[in-house]
Amino acid sequence: MQELRVAFVPGVTPDKWARVWRERHPRIPLHLLPVEEGRQRAVLDGGTADLALVRLPVDLDAPEPLHCVRLYDELPVVVAGREHFVAAADGETPVALADLADEQLVLPHPSGWAPTTEQLPFPAMSVQDAIEVAASGSGIVIVPMSVARLYHRKDVVHRVVELEPTTVALVWLRAADSPMHQDFVGVVRGRRASSSR
Repeated sequence: MQELRVAFVPGVTPDKWARVWRERHPRIPLHLLPVEEGRQRAVLDGGTADLALVRLPVDLDAPEPLHCVRLYDELPVVVAGREHFVAAADGETPVALADLADEQLVLPHPSGWAPTTEQLPFPAMSVQDAIEVAASGSGIVIVPMSVARLYHRKDVVHRVVELEPTTVALVWLRAADSPMHQDFVGVVRGRRASSSR
């Protein structure tokens, strides 16, 4: 029996696409597989998933080449305890990176940005744990807005920060491309069932 396995990273909500898939292909089960960002490429290479909704950057060439369809950009936000000065930011103007120069960054940011002050050696932790540390007032975390909303707590605030947006994309192995893969791409891109590729 055919089935389709789609992995997705935290903050990405594939529910609307899953609903459309199930309406169009009631005989092909769709399995949604949550995966941490650190394993987003591995689920394809290891055969756990057929496609993955990932947060770029992802190596698109190795160990095997991937197809990549960019879907949308996400605003980065700084997450801090409710008593932190960023709580006073108006929400309309992004927080300047210069204003965060003296902060402790609990989790390294994928862009490589870090405050200029000497950083404490925080242990490796999940985003959810990092937000808990930020809630305690020990530092800040910078994540996509969707992730901040997913792990929202009453004791933290998040504000847009002036860093480049991150991009969510749909990726799959070029060698595994099939009509079923292309049908899912069509669903994600909003093509009607009757439209041609």
